[in-house]
Amino acid sequence: MKITNDIRYVGVNDHQVDLFEGQYVVPNGMAYNSYVILDEKVAVMDTVDRNFTHQWLDNIQNTLGGRKPDYLVIQHMEPDHSANIANFLKVYPEATVVSSAKAFTMMKQFFGDDYADRRVVVGEGDTLSLGKHTLAFVTAPMVHWPEVIVTYDVTDKVLFSADGFGKFGALDVEEDWACEARRYYIGIVGKYGPQVQALLKKAAGLDISIICPLHGPILTENLGYYINLYDIWSSYRVESEGIVVAYTSVYGHTKAAVELLVEKLKAKGCPKVVVHDLARTDMAEAVEDAFRYGKLVLATTTYNADIFPFMKEFIHHLTERNYQNRTIALMENGTWAPLAAKVMRGMFDGCKNLTFTDTTVRILSALNDDSKSQIEALADELCKDYLAQHDDTANKNDLSALFNIGYGLYVVTSNDGQKDNGLIVNTVSQVTNTPNRVAVTINKANYSYHVIKQTGILNVNCLDVSAPFSVFQTYGFQSGRTADKFAGVEELRSDNGLRFLPRYINSFMSLKVESFVDLDTHGMFICSVTEARVMSDKETMTYTYYQNNVKPKPATEGKKGFVCKVCGWVYEGDTLPDDIVCPLCKHGAADFEPIQ
Repeated sequence: MKITNDIRYVGVNDHQVDLFEGQYVVPNGMAYNSYVILDEKVAVMDTVDRNFTHQWLDNIQNTLGGRKPDYLVIQHMEPDHSANIANFLKVYPEATVVSSAKAFTMMKQFFGDDYADRRVVVGEGDTLSLGKHTLAFVTAPMVHWPEVIVTYDVTDKVLFSADGFGKFGALDVEEDWACEARRYYIGIVGKYGPQVQALLKKAAGLDISIICPLHGPILTENLGYYINLYDIWSSYRVESEGIVVAYTSVYGHTKAAVELLVEKLKAKGCPKVVVHDLARTDMAEAVEDAFRYGKLVLATTTYNADIFPFMKEFIHHLTERNYQNRTIALMENGTWAPLAAKVMRGMFDGCKNLTFTDTTVRILSALNDDSKSQIEALADELCKDYLAQHDDTANKNDLSALFNIGYGLYVVTSNDGQKDNGLIVNTVSQVTNTPNRVAVTINKANYSYHVIKQTGILNVNCLDVSAPFSVFQTYGFQSGRTADKFAGVEELRSDNGLRFLPRYINSFMSLKVESFVDLDTHGMFICSVTEARVMSDKETMTYTYYQNNVKPKPATEGKKGFVCKVCGWVYEGDTLPDDIVCPLCKHGAADFEPIQ
């Protein structure tokens, strides 16, 4: 397979394997990818599983056309990628092995040889010239082994990404990328989200045209789609709206309760309900879905003063992979001493930012009127935001939305007649309650100011504490005049025709401008409330919370100057200009502080 003029694919497809790594069902097999870069010097990128030695060596031989490889680059030491190092070096005894220091230590452990007389040790920032092509090496520790490096071909702009951007399935089978890549990532790499985030930040500085992983297809177009999914997965954010219900049932009573709950969730507007009988499902599929969706219901029986084994295993898989940023509901069944809810909740003690529903369903042997009413209450609680999102079920005059106004952070949405726009603001306040009036102050330099001045309508979305930094990047660090801030965002509109956010908000208000106050650099819009919806009970995102928990810490080490308190941009210099405007968030000198 030709990838570029000088890069060829020499990997293999494995349809013999039934369980990858002894636990993941792979009905469509696996691909073990390897590549050859043809230049003045020839580099082979990684090897393949030991069951395909001769097929792989044949592929290399046929690709080289009589040439000999100069280098074997080993990015990752798992045996499905490194098993044929020794076999390769027997066939090509003049080749040099290129890898990280930790990888050579592992080679000694696996093969009894660290190739000290024929190796090149590389680390962060090192390069290797092949002639026209230059390989730049980037360390990727714990993605998902400590020795991992990834390699960037500067000439062809190709990222050899090791296990990153891989998926289950052989290359000669057509299947959806995201489904099997998600199951692969969550199952194998999911524990190491912070390390993947660190690697994504490094990759953001590279001009990448092609991604060549060690498993799965070569990615040649729409790379932003794949990178965005990896960003979502590795930051433990919600990918899709919906509720996962995972259960175990001994005699069918817990199953009956689950079926009743699922019926009510669907009736109350939940866009997707996914159900897993943990005794029968593919455990990896259930784990994948728990990370994909934002809400999880766990229903099981008390069993030997503990919980049913399949449920225990499932929760262990979640906590092992740093399950976080989700809402969890519990349903327990017991005849004489129900303990399941207490045990399940305790298993999540070490997890971050989990919200447990106020309602816990307790079934005493079988459903009765009391447990049925608890299921109704739980469905209402889980679907509160879905009910509020849809016109036919929303309470559009819930003025308790005004209680969520404080010194918080908001997304103000508007429309210029052709395109939707959104802007981060922190200056929203209620000024009267008879009638209800809200003041919104916006910098005149922002495009949203211009749009609202012309149209006289806007929506204020009250961000809650679940909002990630990416929300602030999208709506605060780029101009709506040139950027489509709602690209890829689910389209939800209020009665005034403007967008409101599908997630990360606890309420929104539709406003109509009644009067205007000119404040020199800013304009204050005094507005009446035409619609108000409460989406959830989550706390409003305050400016202090954003500063302490959401905004990344700026890279100021070794720098002298001033840092923007809003977004972290650093101005290097002895004196801060009075007229400075942050290029990212557009805040002025008042929002800068000296680097300490």
